Amino acid sequence: MKRQLIFDLSSPGKSGYRFTESRVPAAELPVELRRRTPAGLPEVSEPEVVRHFTNLSVKNHHVDRDFYPLGSCTMKYNPRVNEHIAAAYNFGDAHPELPEECVQGNLQLLWELQESLQTLTGFNACTLQPVAGAHGELTALLMIRRYHEEQGKPRRVIIIPDSSHGTNPASIHSAGYEVLQLKSNQRGEINLDELAEHLNEEVAAFMITNPNTLGLFESNIAEICRLTHEAGGLVYLDGANLNALMGLARPVDMGFDVMHINVHKTLSTPHGGGGPGGGPVLCGDKLVPFLPVPLVVREGDRFRLDNERPQSIGRVQSWNGNFMILIRALAYIRKLGGEGLRRVSETAVINANYLRRKLEPHLDLPFQGDTLHEVVFSGRNLKQYGVKTLDVAKRLLDYGVHAPTVYFPLIVPEALMIEPTETESKATLDRFADAMISIVQEAASDPELLLAAPVSTPVRRLNDVAAIKRSDLGWKKPDALTVD
Repeated sequence: MKRQLIFDLSSPGKSGYRFTESRVPAAELPVELRRRTPAGLPEVSEPEVVRHFTNLSVKNHHVDRDFYPLGSCTMKYNPRVNEHIAAAYNFGDAHPELPEECVQGNLQLLWELQESLQTLTGFNACTLQPVAGAHGELTALLMIRRYHEEQGKPRRVIIIPDSSHGTNPASIHSAGYEVLQLKSNQRGEINLDELAEHLNEEVAAFMITNPNTLGLFESNIAEICRLTHEAGGLVYLDGANLNALMGLARPVDMGFDVMHINVHKTLSTPHGGGGPGGGPVLCGDKLVPFLPVPLVVREGDRFRLDNERPQSIGRVQSWNGNFMILIRALAYIRKLGGEGLRRVSETAVINANYLRRKLEPHLDLPFQGDTLHEVVFSGRNLKQYGVKTLDVAKRLLDYGVHAPTVYFPLIVPEALMIEPTETESKATLDRFADAMISIVQEAASDPELLLAAPVSTPVRRLNDVAAIKRSDLGWKKPDALTVD
């Protein structure tokens, strides 16, 4: 069925609202601030707006519609009770500049979240300011820089593995450091001899995800931390994969000095298409003086924002984090408790291993180590049929399932990075596995079908290169009145 654009529903004078006449005199907008041409917005009724965007929403694939096994992104379902709690008690009406005495309840909730995250990770201090994972990375790296400056030498290098997240190098450069990348060994882990060879007085920190982006736990992590500390460096944990560790292992016990948590991955808050998000940073004693201001502190039965921290790196965000996102994270923690969070991680690991066993006979598995919360396959065995991983990803849409992460990590050719999370049932995992197996069989019997996929979606396969090079984000009324 073809649907009209919202502009095609527009009629002059139609409106979805009506304001009563105001007794406040209208203010004239200065000429220099006025538009030179009309905005060209559609004139439609409220039912038309609601129906139009509801119909569009079900054309898109999202975690509320079906399985979304993006590896590393941890697309777990967001419980609706958390949404209800965040919308209650006028949380959304509280202005961030309200006096502390007016928002004691809000400050108490932030303090309780800090305490919960510290218990979960073992660290003894936390800032909730960063509003994304990469923002947390930058915050932690600026704290590391300030620490070394206070030691008398800022140092200039951050070491990362070749399996690191794509934001890691960007954050390192943004913090003013150079990147030194180490190759993974045949097990998909860090080569200790190579690490020891590069550790010197210029290395400010070793930055790693654990479990790493291959879904494997770094078995030598304690030795990695010891070697780095002996060289005077710090060890930073990218907490993107914390969903595998909750209640099972604490980063502080592994030897880490600082980490960030992606609450939109681990603690079931919305991802939000680039925002909002949350990337709280936690640290040990060495870095506590350098945390951003303000910190939420408790004094007796009162809570306040502490701005008197002379060694702080300063603010990294206008307000104290994305409050509504942080409330959702606290609701998730309070509902599950420590034992519940442990079961979350255990189930996530079980689900990933279940899919590994189902798919291992049909796809290459480049690294044979024990799988934790995600598993990385390679579709290189399909290239003999002229089929690439991208074709598999597109064909999955015809089965009503979103593709896993593809072509990442970069060290795996034709990578398929699958993370089922703990929120999916065995029936869903079986359906996904059956779809993947069917697609592998189709690659051998009818490769042209995969090359043309998707064939059942509202929009067929796009030319990604052309879309990037010739992007046109402006709307122009088409000749036809309807589009697919």
